[in-house]
This record gives sequence, C-alpha cells and structure tokens, in this order.
Amino acid sequence: MNTDSNRVERRVAQRFQMSLPLSVCFEERTAPGFTQDLSARGVFFYTEAALPVGADVELTFTMPCEITLGDNMPVRCRGRVVRAAPPQDGEHNGVAVQLDSYEYLPADEREPTPQFVRVSPASGEARPIR
Repeated sequence: MNTDSNRVERRVAQRFQMSLPLSVCFEERTAPGFTQDLSARGVFFYTEAALPVGADVELTFTMPCEITLGDNMPVRCRGRVVRAAPPQDGEHNGVAVQLDSYEYLPADEREPTPQFVRVSPASGEARPIR
C-alpha cells in the first residue's frame, strides 16, 4: 500500500525554494551559508558549521523582492535549530531553523557588500569591484 498519496501537508506558511547567501551567528561565532528554502515560519539552509538541535541562532540575509513584493530587504531572524543533517558526500550540514522573530534592517545596519580586488594587467593598479 502506498502511503504517499495519503500524506497530509502540515505546513501552513508558503515555502519558497531559493538559494540565498546568509550568515548564521551562534555561540558568539559567525559562519556563512545559503538557503534551500524559506517561509515566514522557518528556513532550511546549508552551512559548514555543525549546529546542534536546540541551538539558538541568528540569521542575516536579504529577503528577495519575490517575497517582500517590493524591494529586496535585509532581514535579521532569530530562531532555534529543529533539525540538523550531517554532510553527505562532501556536502555542507543541512539545518532547519524554526523562526521566533525577525526584523528588517535599516540601511545603516545592512551587511557590507564584499569587495573583490581586480588587478588590471595593463595598469598594474588594484581597483575595488562592487
């Protein structure tokens, strides 16, 4: 008997499958990661950091305009780890976080845009690229 057709979807919030860069802060450390999907109630992401179930975390990323229905907005979310999957075949750790709160960040608190330096072979001069 196939039980997949009898499965009931228990998620209430719409889930968006998006790969977005994020930073995860926990135990006074910060690690990079990227989302697999997100909703108003939770986020599933990948990171190199091993996060235990129950850990309190703070996630910072830019919420895309497809979700805000306006501009891209930087957001800081707080929550706790409800599921953690160890890496397989060289992959990153998979982490599910249930969100307790979130706030949109004002322009002066936004994460700085990383700068990459390009050295021009013609001039030998280093210039930042944005």
